[in-house]
Amino acid sequence: MIDFIYQDPYPILKDETQYRKITSDFVKVEQFGAREVLTVDPKGLELLAEEALTDVSFMLRTTHLQKLRNILDDPEATDNDRFVAYNLLQNASVAAEGQLPSCQDTGTAIVMAKKGESIFTGVDDAEWLSKGIFNTYQKRNLRYSQIVPISMFEEKNSGSNLPAQIDIYAKKGTSYEFLFMAKGGGSANKTYLYQQTKSLLNDKSLDAFIRAKIKDLGTSACPPYHLALVIGGTSAEANLATVKKASAGYFDNLPTTGNMSGQAFRDLEWEERVQKICQESEIGAQFGGKYFTHDVRVIRLPRHAASCPVGLGVSCSADRNIKGKITKDGIFLEQLEVNPKQFLPETAPHLEAPVEIDLDQPMADILAKLSQYPIKTRLKLNGTVIVARDIAHAKIKELLDAGKPMPEYFKNHPVYYAGPAKTPEGMASGSFGPTTAGRMDVYVDEFQKHAGSMVMLAKGNRTKQVTDACNKYGGFYLGSIGGPAAILAQDNILKVEVVDFEELGMEAVRKITVKDFPAFIITDDKGNDFFENL
Repeated sequence: MIDFIYQDPYPILKDETQYRKITSDFVKVEQFGAREVLTVDPKGLELLAEEALTDVSFMLRTTHLQKLRNILDDPEATDNDRFVAYNLLQNASVAAEGQLPSCQDTGTAIVMAKKGESIFTGVDDAEWLSKGIFNTYQKRNLRYSQIVPISMFEEKNSGSNLPAQIDIYAKKGTSYEFLFMAKGGGSANKTYLYQQTKSLLNDKSLDAFIRAKIKDLGTSACPPYHLALVIGGTSAEANLATVKKASAGYFDNLPTTGNMSGQAFRDLEWEERVQKICQESEIGAQFGGKYFTHDVRVIRLPRHAASCPVGLGVSCSADRNIKGKITKDGIFLEQLEVNPKQFLPETAPHLEAPVEIDLDQPMADILAKLSQYPIKTRLKLNGTVIVARDIAHAKIKELLDAGKPMPEYFKNHPVYYAGPAKTPEGMASGSFGPTTAGRMDVYVDEFQKHAGSMVMLAKGNRTKQVTDACNKYGGFYLGSIGGPAAILAQDNILKVEVVDFEELGMEAVRKITVKDFPAFIITDDKGNDFFENL
């Protein structure tokens, strides 16, 4: 016989977060018999959620920005690492002004809360938190990305970025604790669950497993990453929930050893080992180098004897995570960095001059120019680009399937996979960074067969079918930096107009004019692909 012991599964030992007070309103301590109860006006929940999603859309944590600066100061960083880090710091400086969000994919709003049992609101808290989120997306230059099903196959944009994901847990006490996230599709899609067994749990097997699976992450979620690896879990969903929170730094202050009650803990030795594996991968900050990850969190959980779930996930260069809390003293929100410019060096890092490409010449001439240069060549693009995402590609395929011709705009211009946020007053464009290229891979061979998509511009690695199509038809895939959507809108996109499928909102086909738009040759017309060489 053993004695009953309850173990907090995730014993966070301390909270080192720096908070700012939003207000002392909306909270009141009342007596309920012998118990003190903290009464919270639901308008306080609405205010907290609105402020949280506003801050996290335009600002980042100071620690995250310092890690970007560390790349610039590291003599072992490659030119490509420095180029990406410098652009991301410039982007953070533009976004902090509050007009252009740091990423055009302003994300699914996610709220994880722990509500003290002595907190009384008298309402459905999720409804009021959702109202605050709704307010932010209505008032700010953010993108509506949520697609709701009308039937099994018919979908529509909700037009509000709702619904949000809201998970509220119970705890002891008179405080209400929150973690708010704005999770873009790119990083959300790079969350993996691997159902493993006891055979993984030895030094050699785990090392080999991590080396193999790191490559699955690729660059489409905009590294450098905050990487989370979670081993174990009482269920698959418990494992993946831990991955998400760990990638946001929520579990940084867990214990560093386990116990017989099954507490979660960080394994610092394996964090160092996985970080080294990531550096040795040479994937780097998107285009080769050392900085695939800023840091790694490895968390070990209890498991069923017949199961060993392993979760892998990231928080991307748009590291949009922010804590909040409600106590008897008021409503508080984590203080994010208001002055990212302090992390920029006085002079930009010295890099080799890029190759300039005129996009307003005939497509055959663009292809001939690109064919002169090897993969990894840095480019500066000027001229006209067509913008199209998933739904537009599906509609164009429907046209081809019906025997109709490829639209001329897809034949005459490069195509940029992207979807903008709202345009601030007086500007040509809202935040307008690239989306994940891999989602369009299935269309490339057929489109290039019909002389479309001959030059593609997006982020992340692609499958061999794209390399083969470019080799067969003479096409190119150019990589754009994932992350700096605000600075692209401010400095590189001069004009935007809708040219087709206007009813699709942010998924409509657009024509944009770009100036000095940065890109790299990733896949060429000779069968070479940058990522295959890593």
